[in-house]
Amino acid sequence: MQDAALSPDDLLKLDNQVCFALVTAARNVVGMYRPILEPLGLTHPQYLVMLALWERSPRSLRELAAELALEPATLSPLVKRLEAQGLVTRSRRGDDERVLDVGLTDAGRRLRERALEVPARVMESVGTDAAALVALRDALQPFAGAR
Repeated sequence: MQDAALSPDDLLKLDNQVCFALVTAARNVVGMYRPILEPLGLTHPQYLVMLALWERSPRSLRELAAELALEPATLSPLVKRLEAQGLVTRSRRGDDERVLDVGLTDAGRRLRERALEVPARVMESVGTDAAALVALRDALQPFAGAR
């Protein structure tokens, strides 16, 4: 949006839609991560799962899904693929068989060291710095919903 005083007709133009800008940016960001994550053997959604587990592991599938704003049914195939890669384990909780815990393997923990370069490579590919990314993240919070 170039001008804050847009006419009602201008407000309906595609290029003036916040939703369009966000969808386009999200698609482009995921595309930007693809070549950066490829050497790690991760897709962008798998990277998000690993980020959450690097913060705290193990955790239940339901808790992990809530953290990532995903449905457990959507997350489950991602976790299965990470398990097939030897990066995570899935196990039923002894005191409650209904709970599926997801934890890191030694290989999953070691992968974190290689992933330390990802943020710097993203900033380099965009031509920005950490402060600008923090400001952008903070500006998007009203659109991200309560977590």
